[in-house]
Amino acid sequence: MLETSARLLKLLSLLQLPREWSGAALAAELGVGARTVRRDVDKLRNLGYPVDAVPGVAGYRLGAGAALPPLLLDDEEAVAVAIGLRAAATGSVAGIEESSVRALTKLEQVLPSRLRHRIKLLQAIAVTPSGAAVVQPDVLLAVAAACRDHHGLRFDYRSHDGTTGVRTTEPHRLVHTGRRWYLVAWDLERSDWRTFRLDRLEPRIPTGPRFTPRDIPDLDVTTRGLASGAYRHQARFLIHAPADQLTDRLAPSVATVTPISATTTQVEAGSNSLDELALYIGLLGHPFEVQSPPELIDHIRTLTSRLTAATASSQPGSRRSEH
Repeated sequence: MLETSARLLKLLSLLQLPREWSGAALAAELGVGARTVRRDVDKLRNLGYPVDAVPGVAGYRLGAGAALPPLLLDDEEAVAVAIGLRAAATGSVAGIEESSVRALTKLEQVLPSRLRHRIKLLQAIAVTPSGAAVVQPDVLLAVAAACRDHHGLRFDYRSHDGTTGVRTTEPHRLVHTGRRWYLVAWDLERSDWRTFRLDRLEPRIPTGPRFTPRDIPDLDVTTRGLASGAYRHQARFLIHAPADQLTDRLAPSVATVTPISATTTQVEAGSNSLDELALYIGLLGHPFEVQSPPELIDHIRTLTSRLTAATASSQPGSRRSEH
């Protein structure tokens, strides 16, 4: 009886994988004959699990049922789920913070002791609000479905300067930088790859016709636009340092690093604050030149004059005013 129960659990675990199983393949995995597999499948059906027969391959798959079946996870999958729930509690997707904490609590209660200790270590990770604009779950799911099914996507989009417009795209993938969700898509009107912040996007339903996915020219394209395109100010700097000294400090989602020579590197970055741009690059500790935009050049000149004036009274020979 115990052996049969253990075999049913393993069969259910196999059927939860995203694939279709032939009877022969299941028999090989379970170490039993094809007739035993058929009997075990009937037992799962009697217990309420919707095991569908796959026509043409004499196989099986787990269908969508009215109730959520037990989720069978191996050790590494359980730890990965716990980490994901912990991250979801930071609130990058609206309305799931509390449910993520509840799910994590339930997961901890059913874990074996060897895993519960590992999961408890996650409590050392402080869960604080991300500070970024949140994405509505229905938006995230609608865009993810369009990416998965290769359906064209039209949406209303609000740019960083507040202007709105309708964009027509072939959605490629979702990217999460730790602070924000982005859509990487082929913009049909601009005939180029673009990135869009999901919190500024409102899908138009229904989606468009199916399309054949394009070959993305470079993996960096999926993050190149994230470094500056979503911000009010986009800046370009020439930094007098080798590129390999900067790449470890500048993530692709923060800045685009392009080697110019053995000792100079071009960096493109964005921010909603000119002060933040100046401070961010200045703290790298290398000489640099601001190539654009002009307003950043003027802003740094003004900031330099202000800082110089702030230290004038401490120069040798200076006189303090007395009141």
